[in-house]
Amino acid sequence: MPIVAQSTETTDWVSRFADEVIEESERRAPGKPVVVASGLSPSGPIHLGNLREVMTPHLVADEVRRRGHRVRHLISWDDYDRYRKVPADVPGVDKTWSEHIGKPLTSVPAPKGSAHPNWAEHFKAAMVESLAELGVEFDGISQTAQYTSGVYREQILHAMKHRGDIDAILGQYRTKKAPAKKQQQKPVDEAELEAAEGSGAAGEDDGSSGAAGYFPYKPYCGNCEKDFTTVTSYDDGSTELTYACTECGFSETVRLNEFNRGKLVWKVDWPMRWAYEGVIFEPSGVDHSSPGSSFQVGGQIVGIFGGEQPIGPMYAFVGISGMAKMSSSKGGVPTPGDALKIMEPQLLRWLYARRRPNQSFKIAFDQEIQRLYDEWDRLDAKVDDGSALPGDVAAHSRAVGTAGGELPRTPRPLPYRTLASVADITGGHTDQALRILSDLDPSNPLGSLDEARPRYDKAEAWINNHVPADQRTIVRAEPDAELLKSLDEQGQRSLRLLLDGLAANWSLDGLTHLVYGVPKVQAGFSADATPKELPPEIKTAQRSFFALLYHLLVGRDTGPRLPTLLLAVGQDRVRALLGE
Repeated sequence: MPIVAQSTETTDWVSRFADEVIEESERRAPGKPVVVASGLSPSGPIHLGNLREVMTPHLVADEVRRRGHRVRHLISWDDYDRYRKVPADVPGVDKTWSEHIGKPLTSVPAPKGSAHPNWAEHFKAAMVESLAELGVEFDGISQTAQYTSGVYREQILHAMKHRGDIDAILGQYRTKKAPAKKQQQKPVDEAELEAAEGSGAAGEDDGSSGAAGYFPYKPYCGNCEKDFTTVTSYDDGSTELTYACTECGFSETVRLNEFNRGKLVWKVDWPMRWAYEGVIFEPSGVDHSSPGSSFQVGGQIVGIFGGEQPIGPMYAFVGISGMAKMSSSKGGVPTPGDALKIMEPQLLRWLYARRRPNQSFKIAFDQEIQRLYDEWDRLDAKVDDGSALPGDVAAHSRAVGTAGGELPRTPRPLPYRTLASVADITGGHTDQALRILSDLDPSNPLGSLDEARPRYDKAEAWINNHVPADQRTIVRAEPDAELLKSLDEQGQRSLRLLLDGLAANWSLDGLTHLVYGVPKVQAGFSADATPKELPPEIKTAQRSFFALLYHLLVGRDTGPRLPTLLLAVGQDRVRALLGE
């Protein structure tokens, strides 16, 4: 069932961009589908920073669809870019891959053991799978297919004919001294910079310049397949082009009107595509948006191809909680697939939807993920009871589904931190996990663990893959007789009060009330007394009591939330470990 469009009164950033995009599309191409675009280079693992390149136009395109307009979201796979370096720590790849540097990504072998035909397809496949899980609808365009089939032939010939005009535009920036870099709050996404350099967007030549003049086109060598080539002559009338390869020494003369083994340099290629596809909206990373960068220069070059620059915000850095900045070249970068192993698609969509593109944010792979899930669940509850703010309602709506309908969700979304604790304690025993989760609410027990999935599986994957071994919970096999023997009268009484209340309070809420209530009762207060009714020393007494229980149950000062831990250990074992 399609999701009903949100009122335009909820002026979140997506709605505002959708307003502009619809208006601009009607001006430029009335009656035609609205075109938004993203570009991804499968030069290595496509990480969570790159995902913003897709999610920003996806969210805008989806809002435009919700309003009844036809939309095309193009994802241009820059798989005809040069292979510029061997990423570190990619399984199945060794230093021998360096012999392929300079070839198109689609001409580089896939990592060993891959089921895919080449390097580009290997890394593209993982991203396509993640986008499907995230509900992102798109039209994929392989730039290898476009260039090698001659789709852009007329555009290439046009660029070569107007190479003087292009060179003049680029020359405005070549002669300018680069402004001093300001200290940024967050580092520029290195992987995006490297992808840009590989395409000519930041640091590489803007084309071949030499004695023969400037050329915005670079052939791949007919002998070694690499792009270490220089155009030495070109005739506009016959389209005869001669190039030489500095890598292998090969040279040849071809007719560009029938030659399909090369591409326009990036700062010309990108605006050419804007014009060719009629792109209305495309965001750009900070590296593409600075003065003299490809987005700014492209805004002038696009006119040579008869097009206009798209509307497009600059998008900021996406970080990982507990990790340094992402870089595909350094390996070990979290991808959307990695994130989707530990969080539901709705949460990941929400992280991108709730922040404006120019706001940086972090994605949690550490303990912070539990807080993020708590925040998400609170928002979910506020949306259900009608107390959420309009902007939050809009972000929630964009997170839980698309114009085509809601994404699959967990039937019983139990707290993520509870599920993580249960998965930690049970160590993969699903029957024990079901028993504990059913005890959370005895009046409405789970009939099957599937009711808590996929959230339970995500929490279990987080525990198994992202929680250090020394932070995992191992319940004691035997009581700590020495500690039990050393307890004073107050300590013994606190355990007695807890044990006497176990049976009557065996649920998550009941045990929460019990463990917080024991120190209150010992101090002469009611177990129901509120913090305002209690002296400050009660908090100290509670912390001491909790530490005692953790030591007796798991041999540490801290651990999972005590009510969850007690349920997981089970009544009989709790009684044994507490000395009954």
